[in-house]
Formats: sequence, structure tokens, C-alpha cells
Amino acid sequence: MTDPVVGLVLEGRYRLEERLARGGMSTVYAATDLRLHKTVAVKVMAEHLAHDPTFVDRFTREARAAAMLSHPNVVGVSDQGTDQGLVFLVMELVRGRTLRDLLTARGRLTVAEAFAVLEPVLAGLTAAHRAGIVHRDIKPENVLIGVDGVVKVADFGLARAVVGTGTAQASQTGGVLIGTVAYLSPEQLERGKADARSDIYAAGIVLYEMLTGHPPYGGDTPLAVAYQHVHHDVPAPSDEVPGLPWAVDELVARTTRRDPSGRPLDAGAFLAELGHVRKDLGIEPVPVPTGRSTAGPQTLRPTNRPTRPRHPSDPGTAVLNSQRTDRAGRTSMLPAMGGPTMNVNGRRPAGLERPRPGVPQHIRRRRARLAVAIVLLLAVTIGAIGWWLGSGRWTQIPELVGQDQGAAIDLLQEAGLTPDCCEEVWSEEFPAGTVMSTDPEPGEAIRGTDVRLVVSQGPERFTVPTDLVGQPYDDVVARLQESVPVQLTRGEEYDDGVAAGLVIGFVPPAGTQLKRDEVVQVVVSLGRSPVAVPDVTGQTFEQATANLEALGFSVNRVADGRSAAVDAGEVMAVSPVPGESAPYGSTVDIQVSSGVPLVTVPDVTGMKEDEATATLQAAGLTVDATKFFGNKVRQQTPAPGESVEQGTSVKILVAF
Repeated sequence: MTDPVVGLVLEGRYRLEERLARGGMSTVYAATDLRLHKTVAVKVMAEHLAHDPTFVDRFTREARAAAMLSHPNVVGVSDQGTDQGLVFLVMELVRGRTLRDLLTARGRLTVAEAFAVLEPVLAGLTAAHRAGIVHRDIKPENVLIGVDGVVKVADFGLARAVVGTGTAQASQTGGVLIGTVAYLSPEQLERGKADARSDIYAAGIVLYEMLTGHPPYGGDTPLAVAYQHVHHDVPAPSDEVPGLPWAVDELVARTTRRDPSGRPLDAGAFLAELGHVRKDLGIEPVPVPTGRSTAGPQTLRPTNRPTRPRHPSDPGTAVLNSQRTDRAGRTSMLPAMGGPTMNVNGRRPAGLERPRPGVPQHIRRRRARLAVAIVLLLAVTIGAIGWWLGSGRWTQIPELVGQDQGAAIDLLQEAGLTPDCCEEVWSEEFPAGTVMSTDPEPGEAIRGTDVRLVVSQGPERFTVPTDLVGQPYDDVVARLQESVPVQLTRGEEYDDGVAAGLVIGFVPPAGTQLKRDEVVQVVVSLGRSPVAVPDVTGQTFEQATANLEALGFSVNRVADGRSAAVDAGEVMAVSPVPGESAPYGSTVDIQVSSGVPLVTVPDVTGMKEDEATATLQAAGLTVDATKFFGNKVRQQTPAPGESVEQGTSVKILVAF
């Protein structure tokens, strides 16, 4: 049946040419980019999911995550969009097969072949982890093997919680799909949380599957498989495939520990450990497998039994690293170290038996050569053990001071050491994120693997919160003493906008980076600034009151007075005096004039006219004189002793 989508052109650019693969959530097509004239892969979301915002969000996340990466071992994503009701991603087209297809066709892989596949997978994951991206769904279906042997990691779209329905390969909790059970780490199953070490666990499970042909756990339900991941250690691959080196068992055990803290920190650390194992075992690089397996057919089924990783020190464990076949076709295995050596028939190997009478000469020579070989092998083994016990276990600490934390971790892992990371301390000398010191110190040779890193947090700085401005002084001081280790002093300023007793600000200002025990002044408002008293003399009482109150003063009218300079009803005096500053809201006393001053009329009767005139004028009075014959004052009006206003006219009669 023809696929109706084939032939469509999405967004006027991508013409769908051929359906390559189809799954429950999406279909992948080969397409032609009409703009760039190249072949690409277009992943189209299943129609029944295209209206689900959660799945559309997953597609968008996949595009964004993959677009952040540019690595030869990561499938590149170049575009994402929606057109004609189809939600799609545009990806790099990889011609080839998945690792799942390879395992289905081949059964299991040799150690060298498994390493050849896993190394580029870890290289791609390293780029993702360094970019802060966790894949969360590492499995054989997401490992693509091109026809040219290039390995690429695909599908960076798995969300932390994707609404959907599960299958026998999906873990569910309340209808929430959280990943593929066969490869999920215990922390994902128990807490739903994943980091780079969760990808390490999944990659370790994939390594186990490549070596044995199946995942470590099987079960009738996803819950049964999940239970085993959480409660059992992953079995040693050599339990299923006898003869695998113990170092490979140990690598699988380290990368699949149930406690995440026991695994390598990220894919880069896993890749470094893989390199050490390859070097220690002398495994030469081989091409990524694409043909028939050299490991033989695979017929084993997943095991459900909990098995702890084997170690060469475990009772009954013999690590076999060399094989011999005699002319009769019998195979015998030689152990890596000393101890009795038996062939498959339970007899001593040739060369360790005494020559019997009548044994042909060529057989005796062959047995002698075998005995010499065994002696040499034992000598080399004993020498290697001696070197290891003497100096081989000593590793020199590289110079890490001043290095970035991530670079220091990489250097330690390359040296075969485990970083104990990290103690963080404040430093005025080292930038944040750089190594300040190590324990043991650089250059020292140590037995063991842990190196303690002390990393700088940068300069220790504190800030005064800006929301403290406008708060009461006592509250501000109490809060700062609890949270900011600085020395506080008090300052005071007038502020027309902040009430007295509230904090105006700080010196240095709030938000400034402060060192420990630095002095900070808390500036407190004294209220509004003092106001200069205006000159309201000569104004009416009403005018003066309005002007003073406009400046915030209260007005108090004292008893009226008299003034020769101020008319009645006008202000003649102000206290405080005009021009003097007074607190805002304080009271100003004003005195209103009721007229000119009063004077007492002097007695000038009997005085000569000139003398009387001078006396009256000196008292502030004027003189109106009426003269008859003579020069003495005989009569005056107003009468002597009467009080009159200053300037009043006094009439005098001058006669004999």
C-alpha cells in the first residue's frame, strides 16, 4: 500500500521520497532538501500524537538539544516545523542499521567489536554531557551504524515525564512514560531523576548486551524488570560467556553500580576507563562490525537471577587469558597467575609429566618446550606482580592548581586516578571554578586512586538587600546582623520624602559587592529639612497665616502691639525672626499692630512758647499755638497727663 505522505513537500522545501522506518510514535522518511539539493531524513510524528502538546514539546526539545551539539558521533538535527498537519524534524540521513539490528543478526559481539561500537557512542555522549544535556534513553535502537562504519547517537528527545501508554519495554507510573525499562538506572526508577551518570548506567547495560547478546534482566512485566534493576547487581558478562577477561567484568560492574556515586562522573570518564581496559588487555582496534559474528551464534535468554560482579579474588574464579589446542583437538586453558593447571581431561599438561621410557624423542622435545614456556610465563607473571607491589601502583599527581575544575577531573581520570570532587572555598586569588590545591599535592606519588580537589568559589562577597530602604532602622539592623557579616554604623540625614526613623539608604549603596567585615553605614532619615521663616511683617494676619502654613508651620497670634511703622491690623513682629531656620511643622508666633503707640501729654503751662513746643515735640506730639500779647503758655489741650496717640496735636494758648 502506497504511503500517502510520500511525495509531499513540507514548508516548500523538503520533498518526502521514501519511507525508511516506522514506529509507534513516528515515521522516518528519506527526503530531498530542494533548497540545498541534498538528501536528508525527516522524522514525522504519528498523526494521533500530533495534537498532543506533550509529544509536540518532545519533538521541539529533541531539535533544540541536538542542535546544541556538533559532533561526528551525534545525529545532527537541522530543522523542525509543522506543515499540512504534520509535525516533523529534519535530520542527517544515516544509511545503515541500528545496533539492535546488528545484535539481532549477529547474536553477540567480541570484546574488541563491542569496544569499537561503544567508544564512538561514549564520544558523542561526552559532547552532550559537556553541553549539560542528558540523553535519558541510551539503548541499541538509538545507536546508528552507518554503512561506512561511523557510529552515531540518535534521539535526544525523551522528556522527564511524557504522557502516553506503555508497553512491555516501558516503565510506567500513573500512566507516565519515563523510559525503556531494560536500560533505566535505579535512580530513574525510584525517584524519576536522571543525570549524566544515568546515561553511564544505560551504556553499561548496552555493553553487557553486546557481550552476551541480551540485556541482564528479563521478565513478564516491566515491573519485574524494574525490580531487578533496583534490587540486584548486574551479573558479570563472563557468567554467560565464559572466558571473558575479568577486567571487562569489572568495567561493566563499575558502570552499572546501583549507587550513582560509584559510577564514572560522565561519558568522558567512562571513555577514559574503557581506554585503560583496552590498553591493559592489549585489545587492538578493529573496525565497527557490519558482517557475520566471530563470536558464534547466540541462543542465551535474559537471566533473572541476581549476580554480583565477579572478581579474580572471588573463590572459584579463574581468569583465563590464554588457550592451547593440542593435535588431538583437546583444548586447555592457562590461568593468568600461579596455581595448579589442569587440561580438560583433568591431567597435568604436557611438559609437567615425567618422560616415560619409550616415549618418542620428538614428543619429549615438545614437552620440554612447553615446560620452558610455562616457567617463562610464571616468571613474567611473578615479575609483573613484584613491579606492581613495588612501584607500579604508584601514580604521580599531575599539576592541577590553576586548572579549570572540569579539565582537572579529566587529567586525573586520564592518569587513572579518581577525583574526590570537590571541596569549595572562597578565594581572592583564584577565579571561581579553578583548582586551588589537591590532597595529595601535585607531584606526589600515591598508592590508591582518590585525589581530593579544593576548588575556588571566587571572592567571598555579600550584598545588602535593596528592599531594606524605607524600613525602620532597628528592623534593618536586626536583619543585617543575621544575614550579612559586615560592620554597621549609623548616619543621619534630612529627607523630605522619608519619615523620621526610617532608613534612607546605605554607604556603600545596597546591592554593592562587599567583603566580610566591611564597614557599611546605615543612613537614617531625620525627617523633613528645616525651613527658613519668611518675613510676613506688614501683611494682614490672614495673609501671614496662609503663607506660613504653606511652608508647614503652625501659627500662634500673640497679644497685639502698637507700632509707629505698621498700620493697625498688620503684622508688626514674627518669632523666630524672619530668615532664621525652624524645624518643619514647628510654631511661629506673630504679633499684629493695633495702631501707633500712646504717649502721655506733658504739662507745658507757664513755659515760654519755644520751650513748650520743644517739650511737646519731644514727646511725639505736634503743636498748634494761639498767640495773644505775651510769650507764656497759659492753657493747653489735651490736658497734662492725658494719654493720646503719638502724633496727636496739642493746642496751646500763649499770652502775657
